[in-house]
Amino acid sequence: MRRLIFLSLVGGLGLAALVSLGVWQIQRLAWKGELLQTIETRIAAAPVALPDAPSEATDRYRAVRENGEIEPGELHVFWVTKAAETGYRIVAPFVTEDGRRVLLDRGFIPSAAKAEDRPIGGVTVTGNLLWPDEGDWTTPEPDTAANILYARDIAYMSDKLGTEPVLIVARDSAAAGITAQPVTTAGIQNNHLQYAITWFSLALIWAAMTTYFLWRSRPKSEG
Repeated sequence: MRRLIFLSLVGGLGLAALVSLGVWQIQRLAWKGELLQTIETRIAAAPVALPDAPSEATDRYRAVRENGEIEPGELHVFWVTKAAETGYRIVAPFVTEDGRRVLLDRGFIPSAAKAEDRPIGGVTVTGNLLWPDEGDWTTPEPDTAANILYARDIAYMSDKLGTEPVLIVARDSAAAGITAQPVTTAGIQNNHLQYAITWFSLALIWAAMTTYFLWRSRPKSEG
């Protein structure tokens, strides 16, 4: 009898824990869905002027439009597109009409175009503010000699180009040879449904195993 009570207790607590984790992932799924909808709405919103003091907390993904000039001194960020094409994102200094100097992600170029000259000068930029979450302890340090970065590190890029630590990612590109890589939600994962299915599946297996062990441990009737 004690064995049955012990198995029932362990089985019940384990089942409750697994079901709770599944329910939590369902809640996270709803939260992530709302978050993605909010981000998509902000990305597609009508562009406004660049805020005076943009911050990640309040202005991430904000749509902006500014007239100004692209200046020389671009940085090349190693990139692989969804089509598995390797190349670079072009990040250049952009000076607005009112004299603010910020970072501009102009878009993607293939590797073969790295050494080519790209047009600079007056342009109207429409894009979105972004604070990229790229790179970790495995990310190589920038290759300054070859002008290759392996992540869009805003602090590094702004220091290198003498700009505010603000990055505008262009929605489109008027320059030949540069393919715009606008901000989207495609890179934001929402795997909570898969996680929920996993936890509920484990709960089902746990329940079956508990039932089996309880059946095996039942008192045997004497004949």
